[in-house]
Amino acid sequence: MAHVLLPASLLRLIERAEPPVHLLQGDEVEVAGGTVLEVLRRLVAETPPLSGWVLDERGELRPHVAVFVDGERASADQPVGVGARLHVVPAISGGAPEASEPAETGAAGEVEVLAGTRKGLFVLRGPRGGRLRIAARRFAGQPVEYAARDPRTGRVFASVTHSHYGPHLFAADDPIADDETWERGSGLAFPADTGATLERIWVVEPGDEDGVLWAGVAPAALFRSADGGRTWELNRALWDVPSRPSWDPGAGGLCLHSICPWPGEPRRLAVGISAAGVWITEDGGASWRWGVEGLVPRYVPEEARATTTAFCVHNLRRPPLEPSTLYMQFHGGVYRSDDAGLSWVDIAPGLPADFGFPLAIDPHDPARAFVIPLIADVDRVPPDARLRVYETRDRGTSWRPLTTGLPQDGAYQTILRQAFGQDGQDPVGLYFGAESGELFASGDGGETWALAAAHLPPIYSVRASVRV
Repeated sequence: MAHVLLPASLLRLIERAEPPVHLLQGDEVEVAGGTVLEVLRRLVAETPPLSGWVLDERGELRPHVAVFVDGERASADQPVGVGARLHVVPAISGGAPEASEPAETGAAGEVEVLAGTRKGLFVLRGPRGGRLRIAARRFAGQPVEYAARDPRTGRVFASVTHSHYGPHLFAADDPIADDETWERGSGLAFPADTGATLERIWVVEPGDEDGVLWAGVAPAALFRSADGGRTWELNRALWDVPSRPSWDPGAGGLCLHSICPWPGEPRRLAVGISAAGVWITEDGGASWRWGVEGLVPRYVPEEARATTTAFCVHNLRRPPLEPSTLYMQFHGGVYRSDDAGLSWVDIAPGLPADFGFPLAIDPHDPARAFVIPLIADVDRVPPDARLRVYETRDRGTSWRPLTTGLPQDGAYQTILRQAFGQDGQDPVGLYFGAESGELFASGDGGETWALAAAHLPPIYSVRASVRV
């Protein structure tokens, strides 16, 4: 038997194991095995809460986890003698451990904004379109790529890419409760025969059936949960499409970042992949069609465009009142589809730049959409250093800038693809965050804006809802 010493962050997981794990003393666990990797695999097998933390889906040691045997750094295949002491620690290449902070309660009827940042999840609450207070900070020190409430149940989901232990999806009924109340779902991992390892969870989207959730991840794949996010299963049909070997990643990796259910028709779904285009199913994911007709990948040589699969979708949104319509922010273009994503028309004329990541829609008006243009391709800041949200009320025939309250001089913010959200109200409330840590809010459909929060870490995602 070897004695495995674990950091406090992992011991907290073991303390909740059923049946209980035998602890020798303090932070030591007694485990059998002939090599470092065998010991760790046995540890994970006997301690389900550790699954996915120290080892990845393939049962290999995570790159930002270090193991020392009797005080010396050890490789995964190093033999382990009886009584050896294995120290499992975060490698110095990773980041800070998790922490928690006191929570603040809020009043009913106010807006709640979930801001995923490079340094944790911020739960902000306050008046629509006004200054927001920090009600809680969760997963401190860890990148939270995405967080959102399921409007059907009120449950909050947060995608956390731990700097040492990889990506995990957590859920809680109350996001301002202690970190320990957040539950981690199981099965959001690639089956062994795929040869893939989960790199990032980009988005979680409620389906049209009770209990159904969809998750988009990197490398580009779609997972489905039928039990409210507690367990997950890979959609094999999309994973096995014949063109997959030719897919190229965008600058953010090969990722499935947009999921658009069809209200009232649970078997219909469209997803956006960077950089492999739009994929559409009408049979619940049993088969998929490619929807790229009309898209022009100007970053690909003209003579190669007819055969390329490199269609770099940046964002995809479906108006719930007119689900046959889709809006897209492309890598060089803003597009609209009128046939559920099979073909596309360019609606970028009238914008100061056709590049960008953020895209939002008015759920009460299918003709109304919002984008935040950025300079292509490497600069990625607002044109003319003026931070402007552009609105169309006629399906992209024309655009007008919404600027009141936004900085119009010396503005060099970058707004990422998930960092623009709306609160579902009428008039719609709009909220977006920048990598510079500023969060802007409008309670009147973008006519006026206010700095809702400042000095946050770089903001990755913004989703809003009104507390009732």
